[in-house]
Amino acid sequence: MAFNLEIVTPEARVFSDVVDSVVLPGAEGEMGVLTSHAALVTTLKPGELRYTKGSKTIDMAVGEGLVEVTGTHTRVLVEMAINVEAIDEKAVEAAIARAQQDLEAIKEGERPDEVAAFRAIIERSSAQLHIKRKRHTL
Repeated sequence: MAFNLEIVTPEARVFSDVVDSVVLPGAEGEMGVLTSHAALVTTLKPGELRYTKGSKTIDMAVGEGLVEVTGTHTRVLVEMAINVEAIDEKAVEAAIARAQQDLEAIKEGERPDEVAAFRAIIERSSAQLHIKRKRHTL
C-alpha cells in the first residue's frame, strides 16, 4: 500500500505524490516511514531524504525542518530540498569555502546570530556534497 508524501520549502511545494516509502534524516538518526506508520511529528536535520515509488528510488538533499506523519499522509516541511541531480558540486564547495572564511573572520563570542547562520550554511552544503558524492560511487 502507498501513502501521500508532500515536501514543502518556504519557496514552493517541491514534491507531492503517492509513494511506497520514505527515509528521512531524523534528529535522532535515519527514520523510515511506510503505510500506516504511527502518527508523529519530529524534527529533521540536514541530510538525505529517499523516497520509493514502485521500483524507482529518488534521492534528495534536505535542510532542517519538521515531518508530520499520519496514517495516510507524510508532510515534510524543510528549509531546502534539492534533487540530487540538481546539486552543483562546484557551487556547493564554493558556498562552504565562503561560509568558512566568513566564520573565521568573526572574533570568538561576537555576532552569535551570524555564527549560527554560517554554521547552518556549512551543514546544509556539506549534506548536499555528501549525497552528491555518494551518488558518484554507486
